[in-house]
Amino acid sequence: MDKNIKNENNENIENLPALTAAELAAERKAREREAKRLMAKNAKDRKDREKADAAREREYYKTHKKKLDLSPGNILFTAINYIVFTVFTIACIFPFYYLLINTISDNELVKKGQITLWPMGINFNNYISMLHVSDLGNAFIVTFARTILGTALMVVASAFVGYLVTKRDMWHRKFWYRFLIITMYFNAGTIPWYLNMSMLGLTNNFLAYIIPGIVAPYNIILVKTYIESIPGELEESALIDGAGFFKVFKSIIWPLCKPIVATIAIFGAVGHWNSFTDSLILMQNAPQYFTVQHRLYIYLNTSSNLAAIMSTGGSAAANAAAAMMNSKVLKYTISMVTVIPILIVYPFMNRYFEKGIMLGAVKG
Repeated sequence: MDKNIKNENNENIENLPALTAAELAAERKAREREAKRLMAKNAKDRKDREKADAAREREYYKTHKKKLDLSPGNILFTAINYIVFTVFTIACIFPFYYLLINTISDNELVKKGQITLWPMGINFNNYISMLHVSDLGNAFIVTFARTILGTALMVVASAFVGYLVTKRDMWHRKFWYRFLIITMYFNAGTIPWYLNMSMLGLTNNFLAYIIPGIVAPYNIILVKTYIESIPGELEESALIDGAGFFKVFKSIIWPLCKPIVATIAIFGAVGHWNSFTDSLILMQNAPQYFTVQHRLYIYLNTSSNLAAIMSTGGSAAANAAAAMMNSKVLKYTISMVTVIPILIVYPFMNRYFEKGIMLGAVKG
């Protein structure tokens, strides 16, 4: 009887229609769409819960506001908080404000140190003079190009390598991960670094700005720690459906890593924008690849030397020209010109920054 049952089962299995490759692919896509729908639903539910919690917190604060306000300890604590954070905010903002008012004030007053809290003799000649810097436009193009391209490649590489080192079946995973970490603590030095770049043909070459910065161990650590906080069930369900590591990374890991990706993008963009040493050392015979910082550094040195020569001449015209090229004002103006693009970009990334750096730095 058991044999008859087995034979009937085998016949039923053989009679089942075989799924074609197209049907399997369609079924896999349907499961992927369902998984994405569930992820979007979970994200929406989480946002709704956060809004509801915030609404309940506001309602609770309104109903208990009088009790809180009547508490002497609460009043003292709130006052101290306001004072401390106000002082801290002013301490952060004032340096930029001080630079700004000195760059738009009369240069002679700046030289005498009379500009402290508000501008005097307002003019924009210092910024207009920046337009006459030789090849400044080309330097901005080079700097923007290295910032965008270098940051994009660094972000993609850091995210993917950070994902790979979380996989236990990666070949010699611990060795490669430790190999990356070691590079954070040991450096060969400037001369071996220059010789290595020279042998690789990266001197007087734009790729010298891009290739060395693609692998960033610190950013890889942040991404790795962040990915480890993502529920493993999402990846396991995709792997069961036949997705490979590239598919999982593209469809699941990458969309969920927006906060940490934005965080390391800020790090990379600021680093590329402010980079000066590589341009100074590696681009000695390629002025067309000078960055903004390098070009402004040359302008500052040239102007300071000319001002020193003119001030020793003794004539009124020479002294006036020297005042126009005050090295202090030039430094202030150059600082504002280089920092303004970062100040413009940062607010758009700020909403991701706090969440990304906290989840990427602490394993949860």
